[in-house]
Amino acid sequence: MTDPNPDAPHVLVLEARFYDDIADELAKGALHALKEAGAGHERCAVPGAFELPAALRYAMLSPEYYSARRRFDGFVVLGCVIRGETSHYDLICTEVARALQSLAVEHALALGFGLLTVENQEQAWARADVRRRNLGRLAARACLDMIDLKRHFRLDLR
Repeated sequence: MTDPNPDAPHVLVLEARFYDDIADELAKGALHALKEAGAGHERCAVPGAFELPAALRYAMLSPEYYSARRRFDGFVVLGCVIRGETSHYDLICTEVARALQSLAVEHALALGFGLLTVENQEQAWARADVRRRNLGRLAARACLDMIDLKRHFRLDLR
């Protein structure tokens, strides 16, 4: 957990750890972007992509210690789903994306979506690698931009 100035955004980074090496690379990009922006963050791991929406909901219900204030200004979800030989891939990708989008819209969350949905490891690395597409960074930047937009519309309740 980082502890920047009290006006800086505080972001939860949720990491689906099914592919640890890819999750690490996505996190590297996301955490660098948050640090550059002066944002504080906490990290939590879940076993796989399917658990991301539930973990996000748990975090939404978690107040700051010793107060009823909202704990996080935004959320970044990271992970990777690689197509296999069954329809499991399609179900996971569709349902996780739908659930996350539903939470974001229904609860006006600033959410950066960094869940890779790819055909193979090569595609995953092309998107996760901080020297290439760096989608962890892009997800963190999307979250920060949405936090700014919420503040613009005076939806920041902190």
